Amino acid sequence: MAPDLSLGFTSVPTPLGELTIVATDVGIVASGFPEDRGSFLAQVEERLGGRAAGAERALAAAREDARAYFARSVRAFGVPVDLRSASTPFTRTVYEATIAVPYGELRTYGDVAAAAGRPRAWRAAGHALRVCPIELWIPCHRVVPAGPGFGTYGGHPERREFLLRLEGAI
Repeated sequence: MAPDLSLGFTSVPTPLGELTIVATDVGIVASGFPEDRGSFLAQVEERLGGRAAGAERALAAAREDARAYFARSVRAFGVPVDLRSASTPFTRTVYEATIAVPYGELRTYGDVAAAAGRPRAWRAAGHALRVCPIELWIPCHRVVPAGPGFGTYGGHPERREFLLRLEGAI
């Protein structure tokens, strides 16, 4: 990654807490609900090799995407994602397959692995989604285990349940 990568960030209040969004000029590279925004931004900067600066005006559309999503007035985001942080081509394909999961629908890790071209790699697909740096825009919450339950969702199963209920998937 280029050491001079320009990263902008913003935050928006949501029913799940403050959502922090980080983007390049291509699209969103990280988003999440960190307890410590400073640590979150430092990790993004280290991973991508850039410096994050406040970008309220530049990321107004991303904030509006989030507000509209939680208000149930949009089913698809307008701001694209930037997948430069995908660690492997398979991870990138898993993220792309996950982005394609329609609003309000569920897929299994096996479904996503198959869509990514490796139907037997459901564990690898699960790992890629477990470490996915972009919440909401890559709707990892829509991808669940084949067995009973909805999985741990990065240690926040209540967040997954909230999002799936919001979308009417459960």
